[in-house]
Amino acid sequence: MDQIKIGKFIASCRKEEGMTQAELAEKLGISDRAVSKWETGKSMPDSGIMLELCGFLKINVNELLSGERIMAEFYSKQLDENLLAMRREVEERDRRALKLEYWLGFSAVLSGSVLILLASFLVMPFWLRMILSAFALMMILLVSFIAVGIEQKAGYYECGCCHHRYVPSYGKVILSMHKGRARYMKCPVCGKRSWQKKVLGGE
Repeated sequence: MDQIKIGKFIASCRKEEGMTQAELAEKLGISDRAVSKWETGKSMPDSGIMLELCGFLKINVNELLSGERIMAEFYSKQLDENLLAMRREVEERDRRALKLEYWLGFSAVLSGSVLILLASFLVMPFWLRMILSAFALMMILLVSFIAVGIEQKAGYYECGCCHHRYVPSYGKVILSMHKGRARYMKCPVCGKRSWQKKVLGGE
């Protein structure tokens, strides 16, 4: 999606409705700085307020995502293209999140291991050795919980039996056995337990 084009369209529609950025922001319960960022193409409206924004601008979501008014005969085609573009953006965001999870985990384990090695082999008071070791273990544990949260929210898990894709709760993910990003969990559809791999993209 062309954020610059969408931003100019938002600005144009806002002016047509005789509103300032501050007035539109007040109606939406956000800052005028956020509206300014939309209109300059630096960011996109959050999906949670898109419908409300469209209502104030007297446009529909399809037109908002296209950055222009859409003729009735082209509406369906443009809608499909916008939905596909949004899906690609979501998949790319999830891909970046999974990369972040990998590097967080790798960095924490590496740093923690180095600290434990230092505490084991360097000459130091016993109390300092214990503090370093405890800190290293706590850091690894904390980052592991954060990494699992990132993994749980990015993409979906696919049942190995019926191939249903879904997002399980954080508790189910963290308490399940795992091999890499595959988790041994019960499918909410078929009710069978299987190794469920992490995938990007919905059903």
